[in-house]
Amino acid sequence: MKSPSLSKQRRVRGAVLALIACISLAGNAQVNDLPDLGESARAELSPQTERKIGESIMNQIRLREPSYVDDPEINDYLAQLGRRLVEASANPTGEFHFFAIRDNTVNAFAMFGGYIGVNTGTVLTAQSESELAAVLAHEIAHVTQNHLARQIAKEKQNTIPSLIAMAIGVLAARSNTSVAAGAITSVQAGMIQAQLAYSRDFEREADRVGFQSLEKAGFDVHGMSDFFERLQKAGRLYENNAPVYFRSHPLTVERLSDMQNRAQDSPYRQVVSSLDFHLVRAKLRAQAGQPKDAVAEFERALQEKKYSSEPAMRYGLAYALLRARNVEGARRASAPLAALQGESPILAGLAASIKEQSGDFTGAHELYRQALLRFPQAKSLVYGYADSLFAARSYQQALAFLEGQLVRDQADFRLFGLQAKTYAALGKRVSQRRAQAEYYLLQGQLGPAIEQLQFAQKETDGDFYELSAVDARLRELRKLQMEEEKKGRNGG
Repeated sequence: MKSPSLSKQRRVRGAVLALIACISLAGNAQVNDLPDLGESARAELSPQTERKIGESIMNQIRLREPSYVDDPEINDYLAQLGRRLVEASANPTGEFHFFAIRDNTVNAFAMFGGYIGVNTGTVLTAQSESELAAVLAHEIAHVTQNHLARQIAKEKQNTIPSLIAMAIGVLAARSNTSVAAGAITSVQAGMIQAQLAYSRDFEREADRVGFQSLEKAGFDVHGMSDFFERLQKAGRLYENNAPVYFRSHPLTVERLSDMQNRAQDSPYRQVVSSLDFHLVRAKLRAQAGQPKDAVAEFERALQEKKYSSEPAMRYGLAYALLRARNVEGARRASAPLAALQGESPILAGLAASIKEQSGDFTGAHELYRQALLRFPQAKSLVYGYADSLFAARSYQQALAFLEGQLVRDQADFRLFGLQAKTYAALGKRVSQRRAQAEYYLLQGQLGPAIEQLQFAQKETDGDFYELSAVDARLRELRKLQMEEEKKGRNGG
């Protein structure tokens, strides 16, 4: 595991410091929007409080963390895998959100509100889907057992900003020791640094509960001990410099032995990793470095037959060729995958992208429609289809599609962003401003949302009913803003 380059260290340090500075400002809307932690709440955080904190942190990660993986296919896969484990957990109806961080080190972390991040290095290091599932199951258990809230409850001076700073410290720690230390020191968080590692009791409990979820969800329970044992051996090769994961999740001989004993006591179950597991790993490799280097890597692997999944290698080659703008090469490379399109939204999305980049929008749209019938929950296909309709200048069709999607999910800021872009192309300024306002609001940016509605009031293309809706929404957001400002003045 190589240390990041100096430039990367500076970039990550700058991003983390900017993030901490932003959330530390007394007038920050994200902080003021959070409920006050009174003495009683400090002993036990309510689910609503945790969710507010988690949403605030996640919004900042999306906006300011450069290594956040803004890839709907990768996050779709993690969400699908995570949901399968959540349904087998102690809180099967709990609200969880899974996302990826582009970092070659092995790490994963759980934040308030069920937000669980996983480094891309973890996905690439796992040798089976069961191993990756084991890591997620462990993090899910930290959430269902309220470990983060129970850990900070030991402190007597916790405030909302310090809780957020602690969670940002967890995010920083996934990178590089010096970077994390610099970020943590910058917010005077010696207490926070001490809390980055869960107690041994919490780790053992997460192992036990996570193991149960892993088994109930139908994965190979040996995946947990196999992954951590291999990670521990790898750490010894780096002069006792423990992998990043073990800095926040200390692994003891006792814990590893307990995992192994539990696995031995369970009946043997042969579990085959899903096609999407292999495809996501191939996509991450195809996104790394220069496109020509990725193309050469996949061509070599296919020629030498060095792979665990031939379809994934062919997908990786086709994706790398698309990155290199070799559309015809991508079409040839992906031809053997045609029969598998019905088995994976990722393959369906690739086929549609190749059609679109070939100029065949009609063919691309048909592939998207067919794929959405099979995978209606795949956000990657939803966004891909909307973008494809926009690229083909089928604006009315795009708006109709987006309206249908927003009926299903009013909390998806991406849908509002796509809607705003489409209205702008049609010259519908009032509608554009309204959609853009919702886009900002769902990302915790109340000020910009209000500004968009103020702009909408000055536009001249709206009718009486639309402008009335703008006025009503603006009153709602201004009231919310006044409440937040009042909280800020009162120290909330």
